[in-house]
Amino acid sequence: MEKQSITVSVQIKAPVHHVWECWTQPRHIVKWNNASDDWHTPMATNDLKKGGKFSYRMESKDGSVGFDFEGIYTEVEPLKKIAYAMADGRIAVIQFTDKGKETFVEETFDAETENSIELQRQGWQAILNNFKKLAESIAN
Repeated sequence: MEKQSITVSVQIKAPVHHVWECWTQPRHIVKWNNASDDWHTPMATNDLKKGGKFSYRMESKDGSVGFDFEGIYTEVEPLKKIAYAMADGRIAVIQFTDKGKETFVEETFDAETENSIELQRQGWQAILNNFKKLAESIAN
């Protein structure tokens, strides 16, 4: 079966340096990295460099289920681009486009085979929407 890519995006009312910090700093990641209110990310580590590893512990708030979302960075271009390989070999690329007082964030990732394309799109877009909400709420 041919790999399929999914793209989600958001426009954030904050400058790129602020958006980049919110995306890459574990103290912020734990606040936005969830697709719904009944999930959270209690722990995040991030070694943001080519060959560096990230790991986000994602769990249901009731503790009934959880998993580690992790990968290895394949490219890091500060304030512009992050690419990584997930633990299962899928690839993701995040582009940050500086629009002055705003930043456009576009994330493209290889789909997995367990869930429908639309469900994956909705989940990743929901996480990106939470990211937008957090980044704009703490923008200077």
